[in-house]
Amino acid sequence: MTNTTVSTAVAVQESGPGALVAQCRGDIELVMPSHMQKRVGAWIRTTQGLLRRDPKLLKAAQNDVGQFMSVLLDAARLGLEPGTEQYYLVPRWSKAKRCTEVTGVRGYQGEIELMYRAGAVSSVIVEVVYSNDQFTYRPGHDERPLHEIDWDADDRGELRLAYAYAVMKDGATSKVVVLNKGHIAKARAKSDAADKDWSPWNTDTEAMWLKTAAHRLTKWVPTSAEYIREQLRAHADVAAEQAPAVLAPLPQPLDRGDEDEAIDAEFVDEEA
Repeated sequence: MTNTTVSTAVAVQESGPGALVAQCRGDIELVMPSHMQKRVGAWIRTTQGLLRRDPKLLKAAQNDVGQFMSVLLDAARLGLEPGTEQYYLVPRWSKAKRCTEVTGVRGYQGEIELMYRAGAVSSVIVEVVYSNDQFTYRPGHDERPLHEIDWDADDRGELRLAYAYAVMKDGATSKVVVLNKGHIAKARAKSDAADKDWSPWNTDTEAMWLKTAAHRLTKWVPTSAEYIREQLRAHADVAAEQAPAVLAPLPQPLDRGDEDEAIDAEFVDEEA
């Protein structure tokens, strides 16, 4: 959060988190991808509506408005809709603060959206397999899984597997990710709130299986952030080739400061 956002959070805390979201419109719009900025008003109104409809979420946001705004800015930076299966807003108990606070969890639709936005895939398939479904996939033999569902069945059984793959724009199939109950259990164990009744692991179990498979697929398919970095690098290379040759300046001693200081870092979603 910027200093302006923090100051605004303190100033309007008595007015409620909904007012804070509106006050911080400039900061939200600043970090949003360009294609989202034209609908920042609708994005803010949707978030305010979530607070009005969910007393637990509102209370958690009131307990720490700074944390709440950090989560919203993360969703805005990714260009995802908070409070949806793109990006969950979850009240979580904080042992340190002795109260609930809002945390953000990327959903499976958010993971898929980031893959599409990278521009390298034509389609992304993420599905769950129930015990009464027919599922076959032989790595090294089958290009894609064969998944047959009896849509007339009253009960497809219990959740058994989750899988994900992408079809690239050149027609090639990405690595196929297949997860069984053991893989899902390990992913769930990484969530310190999985046993809470409000956790999406309990309120939307199938979606979390889908999210886990989609998240694993991001290791094999370009994401939006990767795509942007590659585009910037490509533009820089072209500019360097077109620029006139100049003599390089003599190297200067570096003021390294604290050798242990983190120069650049990226938070990794450990939810799955």
